[in-house]
Amino acid sequence: MERVDTVIHARWVLPVEPAETVLEDHGVALRDGRIAAVAPNDELRRRYEAGERRELGEHALIPGLINAHTHSAMTLLRGMADDLPLMTWLTEHIWPAEQRWVSEAFIRDGSTLAMGEMLLSGVTCFNDMYFFPGVTGEAAREVGMRAVLGMIVIGVPSGYAQSLEEYLDKGLALHEAYRDKPLVRTAFAPHSPYAVEDAFLERIGRHAEELDVPVHIHLQETADEVAQSLRETGQRPLQRLDGLGLVSPRLLAVHATQLEQAEIDRLAEAGAHVLHCPEANLKLASGFCPTAALRQAGVNVALGTDGVASNNDLDLIGEMRTAALLGKAVSGDAAALPADEALRMATLNAARAFGMDDELGSIVPGKAADLAAVSLADLDVRPVYNPLSQLVYAATRQHVTDVWVAGEPRVRDRQLTTLDADAAVERAEAWRARIAAGRAQ
Repeated sequence: MERVDTVIHARWVLPVEPAETVLEDHGVALRDGRIAAVAPNDELRRRYEAGERRELGEHALIPGLINAHTHSAMTLLRGMADDLPLMTWLTEHIWPAEQRWVSEAFIRDGSTLAMGEMLLSGVTCFNDMYFFPGVTGEAAREVGMRAVLGMIVIGVPSGYAQSLEEYLDKGLALHEAYRDKPLVRTAFAPHSPYAVEDAFLERIGRHAEELDVPVHIHLQETADEVAQSLRETGQRPLQRLDGLGLVSPRLLAVHATQLEQAEIDRLAEAGAHVLHCPEANLKLASGFCPTAALRQAGVNVALGTDGVASNNDLDLIGEMRTAALLGKAVSGDAAALPADEALRMATLNAARAFGMDDELGSIVPGKAADLAAVSLADLDVRPVYNPLSQLVYAATRQHVTDVWVAGEPRVRDRQLTTLDADAAVERAEAWRARIAAGRAQ
């Protein structure tokens, strides 16, 4: 018998590749952090001797979910300024709170809390845009979770940097520091066209080409943003980025709720990507990302939660359901965004956006062993006719029982293995008390 590290036996494997595939009574063999085989359970028992053999019964095994856009440390601002329009929420509440409270300690505690929440939700990789990204990177390495660290650039002074030049310099230093680190990558993260000057956007575009990294930016999130851009520059934000050379396969356009057909066609022509955050867009009344039209045009659409200050959770399984339902409602077509595509948006499409689809996003031999097991045994998800549909339309993150990153267990029987949940909650409560007292002054 061939020796492997782990064999996981499940009722179903939902590999994402090929599309709409459901492998019943299948499992996977893992070796050296990678998927060694995907095969029927009987074959896995015959062929492999394993250091550990996990019997998961009535579970669906899926690729580890990839949160394509979040601000992880904002978990410490969860629920602080709800039910407000975007710019009021941002300029009168969030930015002032960040200027007062954001520090390395804030980032470490907030990001660690977020990682625990994401892992328990089946997320194995997240794309972050926030201050002190190196602190988040070190926390991710300690927890053993994958992260794409945003090299944040924003025209708002913070405890992290005081000027656009300082933000950019610190981002370049971050990239150098993490160039060869396992689990962690970098991407440029200019906040938005309205928060970064043209000269710096151009420089970011040049650096992105030189360093071969994506450019992750909030883009056309609201109608007001587009109107302001037209008043101040005579151009829509996407048109402005195009003139600066940023509309390319490197562009990761977050939100994109205000797209005309010509802009959708331009994104498709350029090979750009859209990072869709449906629940944050709904909560802030920002608009609706035209996912059906983007898919029809051939634009790659990935799924993110945004930060919890505008969501208010990091539940990517819930986000899949919302994206599927919203895509149908906006397009007027019940077949517009099927369950299989919703899962793909949270896995393979996200990996593709970050240039990691050769490593992540599907259960294929040779890829990294990033996996999540979702129980479909409980009465609220029975009976099961189609596990893909059940995962998206009936299951919740509470059904996630086990998670692996690079073949190592990060959640086992609904318990975190590398993160002290009680300590993370205690630190979050200390921050809540401090921030609440400061607001009352």
